[in-house]
Amino acid sequence: MSEPLWIDQPAELLRRLESAPPRIGLDTEFIRERTYWPRLALVQMAVGAEILLVDPLVPDMPAAIAAWLDAPGVLKVMHSASEDLIAFKCACDTLPRPMYDTQVAAALAGIGSGLGYQKLVGQVTGITLPKGETRSDWLRRPLSAAQLEYAADDVRHLDALYAATIERLDALGRSRWLAEDMERTLVNAAREEGEAWPHLSLRAAQFLDGDGQRRLLRLLRWRDRYAREQDHPRSWVLDNELAVLLARDPPADGEALKRQLDATPKSPRRLADAIWQALVTPLPDEAAMPAPAPEADRNAIKRLQDAVARRSAELGLPDGVLASRRYLEALLEGGQWPPALQGWRRHELEAALAPLLAPKAGAG
Repeated sequence: MSEPLWIDQPAELLRRLESAPPRIGLDTEFIRERTYWPRLALVQMAVGAEILLVDPLVPDMPAAIAAWLDAPGVLKVMHSASEDLIAFKCACDTLPRPMYDTQVAAALAGIGSGLGYQKLVGQVTGITLPKGETRSDWLRRPLSAAQLEYAADDVRHLDALYAATIERLDALGRSRWLAEDMERTLVNAAREEGEAWPHLSLRAAQFLDGDGQRRLLRLLRWRDRYAREQDHPRSWVLDNELAVLLARDPPADGEALKRQLDATPKSPRRLADAIWQALVTPLPDEAAMPAPAPEADRNAIKRLQDAVARRSAELGLPDGVLASRRYLEALLEGGQWPPALQGWRRHELEAALAPLLAPKAGAG
């Protein structure tokens, strides 16, 4: 490929779309250390023999990028794309369709699970990439020569990864598996709303009584809404430990809450009034709140994991690709197949797991 080209004119990027190839390599650099939403700082595109380094900070450039993302005849080849998708959604108000994630493809092809870009490039091409600039300030202008080279490397080898993985997937008859996983990834990225029942993801919630769980739900819903509105990380607004403490042992009134926050290091003292209101204000849907499941039966989970491991070995899949412990617990406890295990995963697992789930998780 030629030397990377710096693109800071939207018209220049749109002109290249007129003769776009059937697939491109795509990556981003973004900053999210001090914000809730990622700030898109650079977009890298491997387009034919060219590598384009696109400046999304230029006025009207996000719209030009969006035109590429929306182009139905251009497959966007990415690696470990989930966070890049959120950055695109925030900056360009769209997502790359159609999309191909080489990390997911490598897992489904039996090459390896969760392989980083550098490691997969090394396995497929024999090329060792430098680590370099991962923690750079990508919002600075101009970017350094080292930053530009690192950014270009992130898309330089995506076509080789695509060729190697698609060949394996086609040979194994698993292209449909990848298509299902890509659609699920895009649907999840497109969701605007926060998690409906965020208390379910905190193990500490199962040790609270019903009133405590409702208070925790109120605090977590408020935290997520405030973090989104103010563009602050959730942990800066209210950390999990303090939220659970307040839910379990609520202060008597707003003044008692302020005294408790004053005595707690790094607590959000200035948000005391808002926290108090969240704590004591019932939610319109909290009567429908599902209770956290109790600690799963370890022996039952172990039997499910062993069955999944046997099926994974039969299919030549790396550990963790078919079903993680988290989803097996949800299946065991709820009696319903969670969305992440639907589609081809359920098809491959149901015969092996059904005897271990009966009669609890039949339909769903």
